[in-house]
Amino acid sequence: MSVVTDVAFGAPERQSEQALRQDLAAAFRIAVRMGWHESVGNHFSAAVSDDGATFLMNPKWRHFSDVKASDLLLLDAHDDQVMAGADAPDPSAWCIHGTVHRMNPAAKVLFHCHPPNATVLATLQDPSMKAIDLNTARFFGKVAVDPGFGGMADEAEEGHRIAVTLGDKPVLIMGNHGVSIAAQTIPEAFEHLYFFERAAETLLKAYASGQPLAVMSDNLAAKTAAEWEPYAGMGYAHFEYWKRELDRTEPDYKT
Repeated sequence: MSVVTDVAFGAPERQSEQALRQDLAAAFRIAVRMGWHESVGNHFSAAVSDDGATFLMNPKWRHFSDVKASDLLLLDAHDDQVMAGADAPDPSAWCIHGTVHRMNPAAKVLFHCHPPNATVLATLQDPSMKAIDLNTARFFGKVAVDPGFGGMADEAEEGHRIAVTLGDKPVLIMGNHGVSIAAQTIPEAFEHLYFFERAAETLLKAYASGQPLAVMSDNLAAKTAAEWEPYAGMGYAHFEYWKRELDRTEPDYKT
């Protein structure tokens, strides 16, 4: 099996497993506040090992609002017996996250969910993110699109295609499905998801107006995307704000 290399998601921040557990548990709780969760499905993961293959992920069918640091499964992407275990993860979660963490060691964090606006965008014949404002331009050149929907993502070939299509991009629009976000840290993944969902909302509202879109030139979109790079610290500050809010209102996420 091939491995995706030369991925540049940004400089990683080394954390202990416990710190990763707490941040990942926080991400689930924040996702509920944002309305990104769906029933007891969807899944977020974060690699513990340097090679990305040993990773944390939410247990099968646990509501995001109920996830605690101690609940997270510690999985080995190379273990072909994971799904035979008594505490096996959701099959689609293992298919997507197990394959990406096995094939793409730079994608230390992977969020897969069906947030309303990004999911609607994924249903369009042309689901590409058009650069029509500051937030949509943030993703210029950073979005992969997988049009190969094959039903519930629980087969090996589906996971392989998703991992290859994601490549070195931080965002994967999964046609007729949802979105996956890759990063080297949890705050980075959170901020990508936050802004992508907002960007999708803006684009969909622009489409709904029935007026022609004022799409930026590639040069202007690329310039704007590059101008976002020095603001990477915003994601960490934003995530820390939400952790302080959770510390105040839902401190059990850390346990």
